[in-house]
Amino acid sequence: MAAAGPDDSLDAWSIRHIVATMFPILLALSVLEMGSGYVLEELEKTYLSNPTLLVLVPVMIGMGGNLGAILSSRLSTRLHLGVLEFDPRDDVLWTNILAILGLAATVFSALGIAAWLVGQVIAQPMPLVDLLLISIVSGMLLAVIAVVLSVGATYVSYTQGLDPDDTTIPVVTNLCDILGVVVLSGVALIVLN
Repeated sequence: MAAAGPDDSLDAWSIRHIVATMFPILLALSVLEMGSGYVLEELEKTYLSNPTLLVLVPVMIGMGGNLGAILSSRLSTRLHLGVLEFDPRDDVLWTNILAILGLAATVFSALGIAAWLVGQVIAQPMPLVDLLLISIVSGMLLAVIAVVLSVGATYVSYTQGLDPDDTTIPVVTNLCDILGVVVLSGVALIVLN
């Protein structure tokens, strides 16, 4: 990336530059976000016949984006510090990725148990094994997707001369929202059929 002069760095903080950079990204992501609602509508019958699955939907979507945002933030910080290398042999990069995957395994296991408990009280209960399987498998798949999106978004932002602090988190969280619904629904259909 070329060295920025004093005027370039100040221009990056102008309202015009921020709007010009973010508006097209946010517009495209808003259109894509409608896709997750479409998927939920198409699978309405599956969710209504297993209402406990509805407990998983908002948390699954939120956690996928949160995991991606955590990794994106860590990568952006390392990039600004000049210590991030997009090299598969970067030990610190792999440590961050493994930490995200470990956090995902913990959170999605707890989510499966919590959803089962909530299902015992307010919905038609599902077997704990099925609910744990759906939660953990879909959660880990979503975590892997979040990792790939985080690394990819940070790399693309860097190569395009954009500040990854501005671009990566909106991109990763919105795409994880969409893909979270798709992954959860796909895993649920496989497990329940």
